[in-house]
Amino acid sequence: MLSQLARERIGQVYLEEIVRCRKRIDSLREKYPSATAQELAHRLTDTKKNWASTGGAISGLFGLLSLPADLAFVTLLQLSLIMEIALLHKVNLKSDRAREEVLEVLGYSNGADTVNLAGRAGPKVLARVAEKVLAKRGLAQLGRAVPVVAAPLVAYLNNRDLQRAGEAALRFYGTIRQLGNRKSATS
Repeated sequence: MLSQLARERIGQVYLEEIVRCRKRIDSLREKYPSATAQELAHRLTDTKKNWASTGGAISGLFGLLSLPADLAFVTLLQLSLIMEIALLHKVNLKSDRAREEVLEVLGYSNGADTVNLAGRAGPKVLARVAEKVLAKRGLAQLGRAVPVVAAPLVAYLNNRDLQRAGEAALRFYGTIRQLGNRKSATS
């Protein structure tokens, strides 16, 4: 029963996100009326990368405590980006199949493995360990500066992850669109 409620809530959030994505796409198309879908996708990716980098820099300053929030934030940005790119290519996202495809693209772009998660936590773990080691050796002031070094690394990782999601979505949805055009051209 609880899993059914969770599924329904996630479905509701997904549908609400489609509406927000459509508004962003319409706004972007108004601003750049002659841009191709690929050019618009790059603009969307760059915007999301800026958000992810900023969030990563802030998250890096707070260390391991902020890791779950950072991962959730980046995942939300990736999902939104994938959905926007799908909408650019005129994909109907309301079906169960479309939802599965969005999640597959997300999984593909992230490698869908625990190694990626460990890599994401790496700078924060390293910063925490270095901070403790330096504090034990009487260099507590220097140890406090280590999270400042971790911040740009986390920002870079967030930026990279958004770039991967955008590229994966472009490959997937751009290819589907091209196959559709090729099929109708031969008919």
